[in-house]
Amino acid sequence: MIGCTRRPRKGHGVVFASPPWTEFSVEWLKLDAQVPADHLAREVIEAMKNLDLSPLYASYLGVGSLPIRADLMLRIVLIEIRLGRSRPSQWFRDGRENMVLQWAAFGIRPSRTCWYDFADRIAPLLDAWNATILRHAQQQGITRAERGSLDGSFVAANASRHRLLNEKTLQQRLTELNEACQADEGNRPPPQAPTWMAKNPDTRQSQRRRYLHAADRLAELHAVNERQDPKRRRKREKVVVSVSDPAAALGRDKFNVFRPLYNLQVVRDLDSPLYLGYQVFAQPTDAGTVRPMWQRVGALTGATLKTLVVDAGYVTACTLALCSQLGTTLYGPWQENDYSKAGQKEKKPRALGKEHFVWDSNRKMYRCPEGHPMRPIGKQKRRQADNQINLFHVYGCAAEHCRACPRQSNCCSNPNRGRSVKRSEHEDLVDAHRARMATAEAKAIYRMRKKTVELAFADLKEHRSLRQFSARGLARTQRQAGSAVLVHNMLAVHRATRTPQSAATMPETPEETTT
Repeated sequence: MIGCTRRPRKGHGVVFASPPWTEFSVEWLKLDAQVPADHLAREVIEAMKNLDLSPLYASYLGVGSLPIRADLMLRIVLIEIRLGRSRPSQWFRDGRENMVLQWAAFGIRPSRTCWYDFADRIAPLLDAWNATILRHAQQQGITRAERGSLDGSFVAANASRHRLLNEKTLQQRLTELNEACQADEGNRPPPQAPTWMAKNPDTRQSQRRRYLHAADRLAELHAVNERQDPKRRRKREKVVVSVSDPAAALGRDKFNVFRPLYNLQVVRDLDSPLYLGYQVFAQPTDAGTVRPMWQRVGALTGATLKTLVVDAGYVTACTLALCSQLGTTLYGPWQENDYSKAGQKEKKPRALGKEHFVWDSNRKMYRCPEGHPMRPIGKQKRRQADNQINLFHVYGCAAEHCRACPRQSNCCSNPNRGRSVKRSEHEDLVDAHRARMATAEAKAIYRMRKKTVELAFADLKEHRSLRQFSARGLARTQRQAGSAVLVHNMLAVHRATRTPQSAATMPETPEETTT
């Protein structure tokens, strides 16, 4: 174990205020007798011994009034997060009303502001703590961190879906805000403020900064929109941004509601109940997340993913090429649950699709079903949703063969131009992947997805209150996700490594409620 001191020593350079109670206080002993031996709070406190809290102590300056003991505050935070209570305002209220939390933290009573400051204080430490837990799990033989299942889910941002502004409205409001702020600086009464504007000078300054951030974010969205294919490009006035949380992406959630949201991606271990990686993205799709999540797992575990299970949304030719370079075997269906064309007008499918054409690997060309050669006639570059470029080679059949072909009506829409087919530069990898996914072994591995990452999201949303983030901004949403992952991994490692004596007093799934 790494070791976690109950209170910081003198070597840390910071003196913390003594809590109201000690282990010998009458009040604490009364509460201790009421907390069951198998209670979640006891388990979290025991699991915290695997954390190195010295960076947390070092984050205090050691000046001013004595701070409240950070280890006791962290106890409350981790217990609350495990119970799905992720808001500092909830920690403030429960810390004063919940007798189990009073017992766990020896009666400390931090202010509401102190809790919000503490949430920001632990944010930069979560990655190091999660890495420590995962490395400890590898040392104990709980996991090798080589097989994982990746998936993402949309989590609603803490922002209104009814307050989305386009460029014209945003600039108009910024002009009015600037005039009001200039009046505040000159100690002049501001003009009559509209209903959307903050009512006092301090909050107007904060609102102005948020609107400036929204303007920068809107400029980025316009730039992305201009790079889109003209057929998919939106009108400039249709590009909007959330002024409540400008960093949030705009898209449709699981209930088909257009709103500000974040994309939470997690990698769940196939061989243990551990999260190997997590990351929050400000984008409405899963495109381009395989590489950063692969790197994320490597940074937290120090291991290389050799097996990665995903759904069809991740399986593209470019992703297969990436995994081939990384030495990772990808498991997922090839375009079997593609909903990108749902709502589009159905077209009559061709009777002779690309699968009816034979690839001649020796001569590097196709042969049509009638045996005629189809030689290279050009190349096309196609930008994928993750901005990767997929190069296609185009092969065509001579028009004279198509005009005289008996399959003309089912094969070629324009006989005078001839039939053509496209082959990706990664087509060999696609064929090998489809052949691998047809095996019984690959299907068995893919079935593990519903027992791992899909079950993980069900737990996060139903029991950890991650249907909507309570904080705003990418950094704070990352903190909320990282805290939930940390306490889960802490308890999983603790339950796997506890001694038989302690296991006899604690069930495998303790009752996670407080009174």
